[in-house]
Amino acid sequence: MTDGPTELPPTDRESPVGAPVIRGDERVAGERAKEAVEFDPDDPESIRDAAETVNAFAHGELGDDRFYMLRGAAACAALVRAEGSYKAAAERAGDGVTVSFIRKWARVHDLPRPVRRHVAVGHIPPTAAKHIARVGGEARYQLAFAVIDNHLTVREVRAIASEVNDGRSIEEALRERGVTPGELTVTLPLDTYRDLRRRAALEDAGPGRIVTDALDAYLE
Repeated sequence: MTDGPTELPPTDRESPVGAPVIRGDERVAGERAKEAVEFDPDDPESIRDAAETVNAFAHGELGDDRFYMLRGAAACAALVRAEGSYKAAAERAGDGVTVSFIRKWARVHDLPRPVRRHVAVGHIPPTAAKHIARVGGEARYQLAFAVIDNHLTVREVRAIASEVNDGRSIEEALRERGVTPGELTVTLPLDTYRDLRRRAALEDAGPGRIVTDALDAYLE
């Protein structure tokens, strides 16, 4: 894969590159939100900090704590934006930092906010997020949520991402691992469960259709 302008993080992010939107959210990080660091691609001093953070991250000095790993990912993304390419970012970060490392973690920071939130709260391991980030479009969400609902291993996530990038549908790849796309087990209050079953019987429909119609209306 070549390294060039097309590999820059997208410019249509909901929040600035390097901003601690998730890491700084007390609902997610609790007291640790106060430790969140922002990396500004347009601030030379901030980018010096980002380069040092990436170097430490690449050498395992940030540890395997998920919040520090997300900080490292944010630093990678900001450094790429500031330097203009993955290659230049790797060079700025110093010895031992590869283009591959920068690319993987910058893409983790660029995952959609709902996915990064699940990483921050521990539902998705950061090591699995690296492979989820390799997948584009709606398949990215399907793979991420399959990890949460079906406890896929990092090895399985890596294999699925490779298969999808080779042209296989995400649905086929998931089904081969025993995952039924779209299947979700929920626990309802007893009264709600009773009313759902009653309505489904009266309309001669499965409970899934009633729930789907209700959710479609709610999510519009």
